[in-house]
Amino acid sequence: MTGEGPQDTTRSVSVVIPVKDDAEGLRRCLRALALQTRAADEIVVVDNGSDDDSARVAREGGARVVACAQPGIPAAAATGYDAAKGELILRLDADCVPAASWIETMSTVAHRRPDVDVFAGGARFIDGPRPLRRPLAAAYLGSYGLVLTPTLGHLPLFGSNLAMRRSAWRRVSDAVHRGDPELHDDLDLAFHLGEHHRIRFVPEAGMGISMRPFASASAFRRRIVRGFRTVVSHWPADFAPVRVARSVLRRARRHRGPGEQRT
Repeated sequence: MTGEGPQDTTRSVSVVIPVKDDAEGLRRCLRALALQTRAADEIVVVDNGSDDDSARVAREGGARVVACAQPGIPAAAATGYDAAKGELILRLDADCVPAASWIETMSTVAHRRPDVDVFAGGARFIDGPRPLRRPLAAAYLGSYGLVLTPTLGHLPLFGSNLAMRRSAWRRVSDAVHRGDPELHDDLDLAFHLGEHHRIRFVPEAGMGISMRPFASASAFRRRIVRGFRTVVSHWPADFAPVRVARSVLRRARRHRGPGEQRT
């Protein structure tokens, strides 16, 4: 580790990157990961049927390549989590550029907060018109949180910047929706993880992301449709008031005195 940052005592960290036909973005991402103040113990790149050189770029960048023939980010991301060997699993996208302290920050927070199993980071745009980067990122991520926090009954996850303990993943790995490529994998993951695990926002875990969601009206509309589809796929069992009521009942049971009778 370099610099004077906080001491990291998390024993092992895996970084998972799903990719499909994004060799150049992946090359840039892997360069950023090579410059981290705390190196990953492994980088798992999930090749989701790429026709370009993504797999070769991953191997040249020191990553372990895992193939996923089933189309869609939900299947690719889950395949990466299954393959990860680290106690802490970090996730970002192939077109992301993490801050140099990203791994160190996430692993240190995970060590300091053993009561939290899932960690969500924010992001900033690194391409597109420079004057629009900051306001669009604030509007995009702010709206994301404002809409999905009441929908979930807790903080959402952002697929370009998240971390979770491998034990938490194992608990939900059989429940996540891997087979539908038209779902948002991070939103689906939030539904399952948030049911039994605490999620903490880590604003200092810096991440640069692409402005691709705003590349065209159709691209942005597709993201909205996928989000709605993901939410509806969890109803009625995971309708927000129902989730909140279950959470309140679980907390009440945990705090019930040993001598109190159950009703």
